[in-house]
Amino acid sequence: MNKRSKSKAKMKGLKSNKESSTRLDVNLWEQNEDRFTTIHMPGSRALCKKGAAEVGIGGGGRGTAPVMVPAGGALPRVVCPSNAAALAKDVVSTAKASKAATQMSTTPTALSISGCASGTALVTIDVALVEASDAEPEPERGNWSGRFDFLLSLLGYSVGLGNVWRFPYLCYNNGGGAFLIPFTIMLVIAGLPLMFMELSFGQYAALGPVAVYRRFCPLFRGLGTGMILVSAIVMLYYNLIIAWTIFYMFASLGTTLPWQNCEPEWSTKHCFSYVQADQCEATNGTYYLRTCYNSTVADENNITALALHALKRPPAEEYFNNFVLGLSSGIEETGSIKTSLAACLFMAWVIVFLCLSKGVQSSGKVVYFTALFPYVVLVILFVRGVTLPGASTGILFYLTPDWKQLANAQVWGDAAVQIFFALSPSWGGLITLSSYNKFSNNCYKDSMIVAFCNIATSFFAGLVIFSIIGFLAHELDVDVGKVVDQGAGLAFIVYPEVVTRLPISPVWSVLFFVMLLTLGLDSQFALMETVTTAILDKFPNLRHSKIWVVLSVAIFGYIGGLGFTTNSGMYWLQLMDKYAANWSVLLIAISECILISWVYGSQRFLNDIQGMIGKRSWLWNTFWGIMWRYITPATLLFILFFNWVEYKPAKYGHYVYPLWADTVGWIIGLLPVLIVFLVGFQQIWKAPKQLSFLERIKFLLRPTAEWGPAGRPCVNLHAERYQTQNYDGLTNTQILIHASSDMPAFEDAESNDNGSGNNTQNRCCDEAMQL
Repeated sequence: MNKRSKSKAKMKGLKSNKESSTRLDVNLWEQNEDRFTTIHMPGSRALCKKGAAEVGIGGGGRGTAPVMVPAGGALPRVVCPSNAAALAKDVVSTAKASKAATQMSTTPTALSISGCASGTALVTIDVALVEASDAEPEPERGNWSGRFDFLLSLLGYSVGLGNVWRFPYLCYNNGGGAFLIPFTIMLVIAGLPLMFMELSFGQYAALGPVAVYRRFCPLFRGLGTGMILVSAIVMLYYNLIIAWTIFYMFASLGTTLPWQNCEPEWSTKHCFSYVQADQCEATNGTYYLRTCYNSTVADENNITALALHALKRPPAEEYFNNFVLGLSSGIEETGSIKTSLAACLFMAWVIVFLCLSKGVQSSGKVVYFTALFPYVVLVILFVRGVTLPGASTGILFYLTPDWKQLANAQVWGDAAVQIFFALSPSWGGLITLSSYNKFSNNCYKDSMIVAFCNIATSFFAGLVIFSIIGFLAHELDVDVGKVVDQGAGLAFIVYPEVVTRLPISPVWSVLFFVMLLTLGLDSQFALMETVTTAILDKFPNLRHSKIWVVLSVAIFGYIGGLGFTTNSGMYWLQLMDKYAANWSVLLIAISECILISWVYGSQRFLNDIQGMIGKRSWLWNTFWGIMWRYITPATLLFILFFNWVEYKPAKYGHYVYPLWADTVGWIIGLLPVLIVFLVGFQQIWKAPKQLSFLERIKFLLRPTAEWGPAGRPCVNLHAERYQTQNYDGLTNTQILIHASSDMPAFEDAESNDNGSGNNTQNRCCDEAMQL
């Protein structure tokens, strides 16, 4: 026996996966025979029992370890890729022939694999094959039908509205081109490590956030619930933004744009029509409060001086606030539901439902359009924008670096916040999307591609936006800084005002809002899929009726979103946007980093990743270990403290929210964190009573017996890929085999708290948790 085979094998508790239907079929197995060797252990679940016979598996000698099976039970067999097909047929026929399945003890037992030429061992207990005679197989969870389905979905989720309507403003406001330096640095030390971590985490377990944390760390299983809650809240109001874009798309289909002039039905006396003002000045008159005064009247009433200091609102602003939103005076004045917005919101939810009705199989095809079309429109708008007068002024205003700004903490804080919320880690979306990947997908490469595309898209979108804003400043004869805006103001006020000055303006308007629609839909798909995946992972039998689950969530989303279509809806949207996905998401991200890199172990997690994507260099392991253990958590703490220091009560324009509204915002924002603590206390209370408080904490911080790669009850081993001695050599790989009941270990113990059988079960479960 070689030296490596003598190293101490770490025990693994194994359990069949009731929440993931991922299967290692024979064809895939044989195609990857250089990577997989499997042991099938036919047998139903049983508790620790006495009277089990001790038998040997393997080639005999010292390399052979005993396996505990009941007297008269069938022996588990070692399966190499060469005889995988034959054994699979044999096991199935055996299972059908007799309902009395072989029982295997739950006592953790070391098993020695020998006689297999492959350098890889993947040990599984395929209980599903034996149980097929007793119960119908659970519906498959599903996978992406192609690699690009996932990549484009991930790209669409990460590249959203913020890249177009927030990044350009931040770049201009924080040193121009110099802002790209802190933005790129924050991407490398905060955004990319979190994205890579969550993609690997979800792909390794093939489960959504709630199910994966239930297995990975029972004490903090509330982290998954918190992620789902954040996604559900954002999902409600995010679709309203999509509804706005649909409204503007239909409004742009006429020969003239409705916000081109100050129409009496929605404009006020402060509405300033630049077209009418130009016409008035051409006759040597003075345009004031929507009226053109001749020079005589203007001089007699000092109207010229009044016009210079008058409040001027562009038609696009009044159209958006007064006609589209029907905006009330404050959040306390709810008003009524805007029928037009409610109809557009209904249409938005219908689109989302149709695209997600079949899960990732349907959404994975839609993203080929929704993820790529925005780039087509951006290129078209860029070509048109740079040919407009004043475009060069706007672009220079955007790019001219102010190196002194790099010494300003505000610049670094803005960069960190932007990149964190652009990639959207800790919302559950990254874990959900990657959970539908094939086990061997190179999620590392995917994270690098998407991170690069994110920063490149943000930069390019800035060129497009500022070329257009430069044109508007040239038309109005004002400084670029007077017309620049961000968020909804840029998308629904500034740009609509610009297109009114372009030839064939309806065409440019439709293009822009279709681009916003596709950008928003990609993010909404991921938010919706995160919520539905959590439900289906919790109730796997509902996968047969997935379309009804998606429909139910869509109906809930529409009803919940109707509140945002009222006259005070914009105030509520801004409040939710400020608090719902802010501090709670940062706290969840910090907890996630600590759990994976410190409690579970960064090197162990890197070993798991290398089991999926292949062995990497020592430098690669060291870099990501340092990132996850030190630099990324420290950066997240910086972002958190920066947000707290820079905190200001919510406001919208000149409107300041009342105290009660800010209180509601704080409650909504901290609710996901509160759930994490409540679930943690519940788990401590349900833990085995014989353990002390600290022992319960340690017990609940360990992964459960169900934890394993790709959602299967197995331990993925590849001696050539791992750099540590966590696992034994490749000819005599020692692995722990453990089959238990569906309930978590400590819940099983509670159900049998009397007699010696309970002590035996507790000992078995405790040993199985020693990873």
